[in-house]
Amino acid sequence: MLRIERSQVMNLENAIRGARNPMNSWDRMDSSYGEDGSYILGPNDLSLASRLAKAGSDHRKYMRMIFVSVDVTAPLYWWKEYDTYKVATVANSTSTMHKIHSKPFSMEDFSHDHMTAATKAFMETVVTQLEQIRLRYLETKSKEDWYDMIQLLPSSYNQMRTCTLNYETLMNIYHARRNHKLAEWHTFCDWIETLPYAEELITF
Repeated sequence: MLRIERSQVMNLENAIRGARNPMNSWDRMDSSYGEDGSYILGPNDLSLASRLAKAGSDHRKYMRMIFVSVDVTAPLYWWKEYDTYKVATVANSTSTMHKIHSKPFSMEDFSHDHMTAATKAFMETVVTQLEQIRLRYLETKSKEDWYDMIQLLPSSYNQMRTCTLNYETLMNIYHARRNHKLAEWHTFCDWIETLPYAEELITF
């Protein structure tokens, strides 16, 4: 399971202006803001951006200036792979260490959409045990109970992070992960395809 919310693309205008700096071609800029506040690339700017994107990383430095902020909720086993992309990314996560005991455990806290019926039934016993430990910890504040929760917690536990990336990083992710065996990567790459000018700048 992977859920994406509150995505926003920023700094497109400044990135395109910067892309024109090497040739001093600012007079050819033809982009403008739409009524909804989005920045709409004109034919000249889109053509330049697309050509530079395809010319290689040395030429598409402007893509590192197009920022994307997004809230992603995904299981810990997916976040472990996402953390491969530490360059030019920032993430603030909900805290497992500090807040793991703050709400009751339920199956909805875990990704189980691909589990077989038998495994899901076993998972329910794990969740029940976690909840019993949580309730005991609330009474005792025992470090042993806290460690029981942390170390028993399955990697299918869903965590939400607010992430900031850029178009260059998203291009790397898309081409490396779009055919990955994890369904969560397919969901993430499907979202990348919905970003402004993704077809011209990222997914080609």
